Amino acid sequence: MKETSKPKGQEGQSLSHIDDRGDARMVDVGGKNIQQRTAVATGWIRMSATTLQAIRDDRIKKGNVLAVARIAGIQAAKSTPSLIPLCHTLPLDSVLIDFEYHDQGVMASCRVSCQARTGVEMEALTGVSVALLTVYDMCKAIDKNMVLENIRLIEKQKEDLN
Repeated sequence: MKETSKPKGQEGQSLSHIDDRGDARMVDVGGKNIQQRTAVATGWIRMSATTLQAIRDDRIKKGNVLAVARIAGIQAAKSTPSLIPLCHTLPLDSVLIDFEYHDQGVMASCRVSCQARTGVEMEALTGVSVALLTVYDMCKAIDKNMVLENIRLIEKQKEDLN
């Protein structure tokens, strides 16, 4: 059997989803303590002023864009382990999707929390991504030039439970 060293990520850290042979694996978190976990992700959808005003005025034929996008984002965060193969199934306590209007489009944020042995970053990123994709889907008939951008994790916290 060929010996291999564990693959390294940025800054020489071991990659926890790769075993000693270089094969993908789900990380064993069974020995970790349950903690309060929170993550927040944000992202943007740039669009024309006409599309933005149509959303504000609730004139999109498919319905209330941000209401549907909010539900889609929540549903997506809850479904993350079905979409991302190595994610753990987590007992989510809360998923909050919010939107802010800006001159160039809409910013979405997704805040996810739970009590678990591993974090909820992927759930927050999935929630915000699908919320923005839903906005795109609902408005694509009137705006072919929308752009999703800058989807990123902006906060993650873990706190011991007493």
